[in-house]
Amino acid sequence: MRKQPVPGNREAGVVRARREPCGGGWEHAWLPAGAEEGMSQAPEARPSPPSVYHERQRLELCAVHALNNVLQKQHFSQEAADEICKRLAPDSRLNPHRSLLGTGNYDVNVIMAALQGLGLAAVWWDRRRPLSQLALPQVLGLILNLPSPVSLGLLSLPLRRRHWVALRQVDGIYYNLDSKLRAPEALGGEDGVSLPTFPFRAFLAAALAQGLCEVLLVVTKEVEETGCWLHTS
Repeated sequence: MRKQPVPGNREAGVVRARREPCGGGWEHAWLPAGAEEGMSQAPEARPSPPSVYHERQRLELCAVHALNNVLQKQHFSQEAADEICKRLAPDSRLNPHRSLLGTGNYDVNVIMAALQGLGLAAVWWDRRRPLSQLALPQVLGLILNLPSPVSLGLLSLPLRRRHWVALRQVDGIYYNLDSKLRAPEALGGEDGVSLPTFPFRAFLAAALAQGLCEVLLVVTKEVEETGCWLHTS
């Protein structure tokens, strides 16, 4: 995928659906409750947006897309992820880290191993901590794992797939790089400086409030070892 300019309008919402190849049906791009209303009030006149790397969903490769989107470069492929799965479970006939159908659906161990191979680390964020303790300047990006509803046409199915979503700052603005979105969604600055109607921490708080969302912080090994991704004072 090439880098693409971020559009000025915002077409993703909490319940907006489009047909995607993942799972063979209709899948919903995800935004936390309240995000669409807050974002729609952003002023129309803005500086020219930067180019943001964004991969679109294919098969069940959301983990691969999330990795590449958070790194802002195509580092990984399905073949590379499959190779990691083999290294993680070399003696398993049925590999527990991916789909039995060979379509992806990689688990958190694959993401962590992929980042470790680049000298990075994934730190699990304890949802019981206040977000004020999160030292965002020390964090390269975030990868969320959350349930994603599935439907066929107008029929909503009683199914929820786990879905990986990347969040990343580019030129002072955080973006939702969900691979089910048609384009990156600008969320705002860390504390509402760039887009004060919906600052990034408010977006993240809304995501965690959904209950089934898990957050991984993508950091350097040095940041992981020193723990400076966390404000303790």
